[in-house]
Amino acid sequence: MAFDDVDFEGRTAFITGTSRGIGKAVALDLADRGANVVSTGKTVDGREDLPGTIVETTEEIRERGGDSIWCQLDVRDDASVQTAIDETVDAFGGIDFVVNNAGAIHMAGFEDTPPKRFDLLMDVNARGAYATTHAALPHLRESDHAHVVTFSPPMPARPAPGKVAYALSKYGMTFIAQSLAGELDADDIGVNALWPVAAIESEATRHFGMGTPEDWRTPQIMCDAVAELFSRDPTDCTGNAFYDEELLAEAGVDDFSPYAIVEGSDPGPMSAQLFDPAYER
Repeated sequence: MAFDDVDFEGRTAFITGTSRGIGKAVALDLADRGANVVSTGKTVDGREDLPGTIVETTEEIRERGGDSIWCQLDVRDDASVQTAIDETVDAFGGIDFVVNNAGAIHMAGFEDTPPKRFDLLMDVNARGAYATTHAALPHLRESDHAHVVTFSPPMPARPAPGKVAYALSKYGMTFIAQSLAGELDADDIGVNALWPVAAIESEATRHFGMGTPEDWRTPQIMCDAVAELFSRDPTDCTGNAFYDEELLAEAGVDDFSPYAIVEGSDPGPMSAQLFDPAYER
């Protein structure tokens, strides 16, 4: 675990989409740093074709000595989101961190993206982040160190041909984060967006054929970026749309090679260029 001096003992993190991938990695990392972790998502029962459940994530946290509960929810269902928030407060007394990680992915052209699929992307990504943060807001206001992060990219203000629905839904998450930062500034709640520069190894990365292992980094880079973000004063760090490399460089990281899946490889900015083809390091 990098950033070993970052300690979140006594804090409570509510994370959406923790069955696998970045969400699970962040859940484990925050728990290792002392935070109480609420593992949420739809998947309670395992599937052979899609490993991982929110229950398994909670069990793994407990096996590592951490404190965690799991709450089944669908971010499209306001009642289930509210129930999960209520169960979190009952278990841990409050909420300090909200990680809007749950996401739907569909990268296809307009003709191959029917309105029903458009609605799914918007409901899970943009509306899901909105609904989760809205339900958690009263408890975030009670925290003396409240942070919200959405896993979504900076908005380059240029069209996204070939993936208009997905891009719009992810930009929506960033727009929500940066807008709420201004609206909640008086409440001392930090609200930011965070996105990886390189592709992160996950089931989604493999499923959508985003390069090869030489192009990927481990989820630990996002874990470290979240740790750095949540360690900052929320009154000073809010309204940003960070790339992981940018945030970690500000923290003094100048060697990103340990994050590479394949030792000696130098993953390119595939994830950043997914939304901003002109992006250069």
